[in-house]
Amino acid sequence: MTSLLQTFSCLDDYDPNALPVERARALILDALTPVSGQQRTFIRQALDHILAADVISPVDVPAHDNSAMDGWAVRFDDLAPAGETRLKNIGTAFAGRAFDGKVGTGETVRIMTGAVLPEGVDAVVVQEIVRIEGDAVVIPPGQHREQNLRRRGEDLRAGSPAIHAGKLLRPAELGIIASLGIAEVSVCRPVRVALFSTGDELCSIGTPLFPGAVYDSNRYTLWGMLTRLGCDVIDMGVVKDDPAALETAFRKAAACADAIITTGGVSVGEADFIKQLMAQLGEVAFWKIAMKPGRPMAFGRIQPDGEKRPGTWLFGLPGNPVAVMVTFYQFVRPALLKLAGCNPAPVVPCLPARCVEPLKKGKGRTEFYRGILFQDKDEWCVRPTGAQGSGILKSMSEADCFIVLEPEREKVGAGETVNVQLMHGLV
Repeated sequence: MTSLLQTFSCLDDYDPNALPVERARALILDALTPVSGQQRTFIRQALDHILAADVISPVDVPAHDNSAMDGWAVRFDDLAPAGETRLKNIGTAFAGRAFDGKVGTGETVRIMTGAVLPEGVDAVVVQEIVRIEGDAVVIPPGQHREQNLRRRGEDLRAGSPAIHAGKLLRPAELGIIASLGIAEVSVCRPVRVALFSTGDELCSIGTPLFPGAVYDSNRYTLWGMLTRLGCDVIDMGVVKDDPAALETAFRKAAACADAIITTGGVSVGEADFIKQLMAQLGEVAFWKIAMKPGRPMAFGRIQPDGEKRPGTWLFGLPGNPVAVMVTFYQFVRPALLKLAGCNPAPVVPCLPARCVEPLKKGKGRTEFYRGILFQDKDEWCVRPTGAQGSGILKSMSEADCFIVLEPEREKVGAGETVNVQLMHGLV
């Protein structure tokens, strides 16, 4: 197996002490391959799962030539190139009940949306523009051959892929699958993620706080974010800063999960044995990412059994609650989607908005302000949620977007355009 750390160290632009956000994300994604395993599921249970095998259409879609509009089915050659055309109404074609007959010269049939096209017609004239005079239908000029028609197999041909493997199944995909008469599909098995928090100061809910202690919130935000991704979550609780307890936790997590997420213990000045232990049990890179919040991060593999198996991916996140969420969304979320088999991993785009308040900014790093997007007349605007400390979880609760400030930017004046990343696509 190729050494992860050797691969990183051979890269020309690799600097673990000042790694840009985009570069860190790319390094993580390049290292990962999807987990193996799939399962059959009914389409009602397939929402937000990742398709494991192509869905092959067993039929042509649509199954027959049909009308795309309510109107009149006509033979285009009957229509006058200039001026009105009078045609004789000989019947009606309904959706699910075809017209029994053939449309001859000078004739037309009333047709409903989705109805099978009668033999001989090659255009549908929408009902709103015709005039009825007794049993005659008056068609205005300006019509076109093949207008308002849907031809058999126009959407899908029998035997062709309707949806490719690796697709995240959303409501539209469920509808496509159902339209083919398929009740079950193969989806990738969920990624198993073990998580635990580290720190002597952390208490679990239900236990009294001792002096200097805080309740652990990180496991709950992580559980929520992982559950939204469809992961199987293994919550291992709080692990104290004790080498033996941490080694036990890492070994247990590596034995049962595809990925491990920890919070705390990766910052400068924290207990050195945590970093030593991660390195002892596998190969882990410790990065200082050029970003705020969320500068310290660890990424690698925990492989306590040597070369016997590929190892379990490790994401060591900072301890501050906001930093945990920001680093999860920017690095861990796309990584887990790739592990789950999503191809390509969805990217949440940045969109421009006018910032109504000035923002401070340190040059050379990407900063993620928590923001509130709103509309002022015809313009999208954004404002920060208030205090932006990495321990102020309320700033995430009140926000609906990240204000993403590029490394080369130093500050933002009120009224300047900034990029925003909508949280709706993340959370």
